[in-house]
Amino acid sequence: MITPTIRTSETPTAAHDRVYRALRTRIMHGEFVPGQALTLRGIGKMFDVSMTPSREAVRRLVADGGLNLSASGRVSTPELSNERLEELASIRALIEPELASRALPRAHMALIDRLQTINGTIAEMVAKHDDVGYIRANLEFHRTLYLRAQAPAMLALTETVWLQLGPTMRALYARLNRTEVPHNHRLIVAALRAGDEPGLRLAVRSDVTQGLRMLAV
Repeated sequence: MITPTIRTSETPTAAHDRVYRALRTRIMHGEFVPGQALTLRGIGKMFDVSMTPSREAVRRLVADGGLNLSASGRVSTPELSNERLEELASIRALIEPELASRALPRAHMALIDRLQTINGTIAEMVAKHDDVGYIRANLEFHRTLYLRAQAPAMLALTETVWLQLGPTMRALYARLNRTEVPHNHRLIVAALRAGDEPGLRLAVRSDVTQGLRMLAV
């Protein structure tokens, strides 16, 4: 059960920004299924805000592609066609290896140790069959690496793609039925240790596209 997050004194701008960020994170992490309907009243209750912050948050998320708004005014999470999945997979294949490559010169041991720790968390989520926890930890792995690229515009675009994919990722992980940390995560860490830029690009590209293209079959 999701409990509301209460703020006793909050400006309307702060309220809608809080709702936007929190709802965006939940969509990105797969806490909603594809095509799930949301209402302004329900969002307001979820975050203990009025209709106005809920409406503004939805407006921003529709602009980001994280929510769909039908002609009748129905708000729902994205249901992605095979063509759209292929497009988003291609975007990830173009941008994320580049982010990893740019991060490589700054990939010191502290970063590698952090990635290994996150892989440990992913293993825990696999053992618990916690799909949302898996998605959260998997994105943390990639974001932790990409932050070292110092390319904020590229990372922001990547996170927008993650947002659009969030609900669909639940279906992906259920289909994959993982039993261990993704093999490509181990290859990514090994390439970082070795300073192997071509190997790093290949491992990242494989990691971010294989599952998505399986869904599009």
